[in-house]
Amino acid sequence: MKKTERVNVIMRYINNRAHFTIAEIQREFKISRATAIRDINEIQAMGFPLTTELGRGGGYYVLQNQYLPAVRLTPEELKAILISFIASKNSQLPYLQNRRSITEKLIGIASQSQQDELIDLNTILLFENTNPANPSLLELDDVAPSELNQLISLAVRDKHLRLTYERSPGWPQLMDVFLLHIFNSNAQWLVEVYDFDTDEFCYLPVVMLRDSAISEKKMKWSEQEILSKKRIRARESNLVVKLDTTGIQRFKRMHPPGIILSFTGMFQSSGIFNVQLDVTDVEALAYYADWLLFLGKGVEFERIPDELRVILEERLANMRFS
Repeated sequence: MKKTERVNVIMRYINNRAHFTIAEIQREFKISRATAIRDINEIQAMGFPLTTELGRGGGYYVLQNQYLPAVRLTPEELKAILISFIASKNSQLPYLQNRRSITEKLIGIASQSQQDELIDLNTILLFENTNPANPSLLELDDVAPSELNQLISLAVRDKHLRLTYERSPGWPQLMDVFLLHIFNSNAQWLVEVYDFDTDEFCYLPVVMLRDSAISEKKMKWSEQEILSKKRIRARESNLVVKLDTTGIQRFKRMHPPGIILSFTGMFQSSGIFNVQLDVTDVEALAYYADWLLFLGKGVEFERIPDELRVILEERLANMRFS
């Protein structure tokens, strides 16, 4: 990392902290003590409001925790940011309460000529889920589930969490979990967790979570052990499917949460995925049968549970006679 870039990154790092030490800067940015001191001195010379305190427990204190140097964006960078924002217009994103004000602020930092170009981009570019008759219309609720922001804030501090999962109103269930991922699938926010009590990996709708908190229990397994469990279970999957080009394109349009497609052919011409299905879950089997038919005729099964095969054969028989 170049010196100027490193100094700017350190400035943003300390701006979000009321107190820090040279040792913390060394560990975070993997630099020597002498380099850390030189960078801090340079930041102070730029006018960043720091004060020092000597002795045990001392360090640097930020007098004003909102000071940041002015951000200067090139016309291309500004367009890239706005286009990214437009592309997510009809998505439920965390930390976004008012899209209109954010867009206005983004356009407001541009020059007059740049503003005209950005406004044109906002009307010309259409992405998936955009209503062509009214591009400014939000098809989905502008606000993501209220629990999502809290869940993200907790997860960046500690992935060992205590969740209250309310599958049905009035029937809360406490869960001691390790959080693996938070992701959006088919306009729904889901959290992938390992449940310590059941020794299972599962996907929970964020909208059904209540009062998430960092767990006070001791973890039964380390993060590496949990990830190892997941890899082993993936190899033991009872559904292994190969896809052709058509199947890959349809997979990208829609697939159940958590499934990872591995490309096996040049130019993404073929792929493979695996899933561990609960063969006692009739609803899940019916869903996968319908989805596999949607993927097209190029689907090839390396492994498939008999229960799912029967449902697929029934579906195909009904299609032939209908």
